[in-house]
Amino acid sequence: MTQLVLQRQDRLACRAWIKEHSKSFFLSSLLLPVRVRQGAWALYAFCRRADDAVDDEPSRSEALRKVDGLRRRLESVYRQDAEAQDHPVDRAFAVIAQRYDIPRALPEALLAGMEMDARGTSYDSEDELLGYCFRVASTVGLMMTRIMGCAADVAWLRAADLGVAMQLTNIARDVGEDARRGRVYLPLDLLEACKLSPQQVLDATRASAPLREAVCRLLARADAHYRAADLGVPLLPRSCRFAIRASRLIYSRIGDQIARNGYDSLTQRAHVSLPGKLVLVTRAAGALFSTAGEASLRSVGPADAVLRPLVQSVGLPS
Repeated sequence: MTQLVLQRQDRLACRAWIKEHSKSFFLSSLLLPVRVRQGAWALYAFCRRADDAVDDEPSRSEALRKVDGLRRRLESVYRQDAEAQDHPVDRAFAVIAQRYDIPRALPEALLAGMEMDARGTSYDSEDELLGYCFRVASTVGLMMTRIMGCAADVAWLRAADLGVAMQLTNIARDVGEDARRGRVYLPLDLLEACKLSPQQVLDATRASAPLREAVCRLLARADAHYRAADLGVPLLPRSCRFAIRASRLIYSRIGDQIARNGYDSLTQRAHVSLPGKLVLVTRAAGALFSTAGEASLRSVGPADAVLRPLVQSVGLPS
């Protein structure tokens, strides 16, 4: 097979897309070695562009039509046919998918998660929610891990943990925004434990004590996945640890800000300022000197029984 080449104009187009649409990731990506950084830009631009295309559709039928279109685009990327040459982001992702032998099942699982969003899928249990988080977030982390060149089997599980943690943080942050769009991602078993119903979340005009408790519990679950993910950082190539640790610290700080807001995600939206992000980047530097000991190689996450078969289903060891 002829090795595809990542063209400069396509790389710069991906860089510009990420810089505009994902400022936190762009900042973290600058800490990666050049080889990995360019692949990361292509990967994240493809995934983020696809996600935005679905999210921007106001109707369910149009969102599902967009998902079908994304599946056709993905087919073209993996076939390397003419249609994949129509957009610089698609061209760049085609190069990265071939260069790093990214299993097609990974981006297909991502699109399956987007279809869940398009259909307005609700979740009865935390395990069901984890399956959604895996599809829309962990798959991106697993593709990133592939680009970084990680070898240890357990690293794939810990990468899945980081994706889950970040997506749970997103859900906790966006309770109000999602409710105004008619969506409740909080799982039914969590709501019932806090004596809430999905309709009460949709109708809420203030952050009640039960709703704050639900957000608090969701963030506690995210924290457990962040801690598991931390054990995977020393398993990454040394040149990549700084960036991944910085990304983790920046994202988990969103959860800290939600806590400072009294777990009110209905009327407030937590964010991390640029100076705050830069402070966290300096704190992440210690990851450069971390080592993979027995704790990393034998680490166990809070939901390995759920995540392991999902990792295996996309063609990766775990």
